[in-house]
Amino acid sequence: MARTGEQIQWLGTRSVKRIVRALLGVEATSFFLAAMVHAGVLINGYEHREAMIAESVIGTVLLVGLAMTWIRSRSSFSIAAGVQAFALLGTFVGIWTIIIGIGPRTLPDIVYHAVIVPVLMTALVMAWRSRGTEAAR
Repeated sequence: MARTGEQIQWLGTRSVKRIVRALLGVEATSFFLAAMVHAGVLINGYEHREAMIAESVIGTVLLVGLAMTWIRSRSSFSIAAGVQAFALLGTFVGIWTIIIGIGPRTLPDIVYHAVIVPVLMTALVMAWRSRGTEAAR
């Protein structure tokens, strides 16, 4: 199996950059949708003010990070890694609140966290291992 660095070289920096940006967009959208659920906008019965605020902040950071990958293109992988690390940390805080009983403990919340963690981790690793490849080209 090829290592991630070799995969990045095979794919090319532009392809990896597109994938990382797409993941940032998907992640930001998912956090905004989760925030809308916790605000009671999309679905009633899952309102939770603190979760809505946290998901809105994480979604905003991811969206700003996505915009920054175009503004500071030479640093796009470092920016992506930073904002995804922030999102992952915030998601772990959300999992912790579920575990200790102060966060929402519904099946959709648990499933969302179980799905978004591997997505964030995969994107974070991809961005982290790609840092510095723009400067070399």
